[in-house]
Amino acid sequence: IEVVEEQVGNVNPKTNFRLIIIQTELERFKFLVRSFLRTRMAKIDKYALYMLRTPTQTARLSASELQYANTHQTLLEAHYRSSFLAQFPTSLQRLDDTAGGISMVEQPDTDTAVFVRVLRDIEVPIVIEGTDTDFEMRRGDVYVVRWSAVREYVMHGDAELI
Repeated sequence: IEVVEEQVGNVNPKTNFRLIIIQTELERFKFLVRSFLRTRMAKIDKYALYMLRTPTQTARLSASELQYANTHQTLLEAHYRSSFLAQFPTSLQRLDDTAGGISMVEQPDTDTAVFVRVLRDIEVPIVIEGTDTDFEMRRGDVYVVRWSAVREYVMHGDAELI
C-alpha cells in the first residue's frame, strides 16, 4: 500500500486525478459484483432444496454454486435432525414432504414484481393473470411487471431483467 501511495504521489496531478477516477470505478464495480454474489447466495440459501430437486434449476448453477447448495442443505438437514427432527415420528421427518397436497419445499414467488427492459418488440400482448390488464412491449421500454408474465420472454432473450 505504501509503494502504491508513493507512486501515486509522484504522478502529475492530471494523471493522478484520472487514476483516482479509475480506482473509484473499480471499487464501484467490485461493490456491484459482491452485492450480486451476496444476493445470489442468499437465494441459494433460501431455495436450496428446491434448486437441488429441480433439474432445470440445478442446471443453472455453476459447479461451485452446486457444491455450496449441496453442502448447505446437508448441514441444514443435519442440524434439523439433531435439534428436533429426530424426536418426530419417522413419517414426519422428511423436509420435502408433500402430505395434504402442500409441499414443504419453498419455491420462488413467480408473482413477484421485476424490472424488465425490452430488447426486441414483442407482438403478442402480455396478459397479467388474474387481472384484465394486457399490454404490448416495445423495444427499449422498461416495465415493472410480474415475473410470471415475462419469464418466457426473458428466457428467450427478448427482454432482460434490470
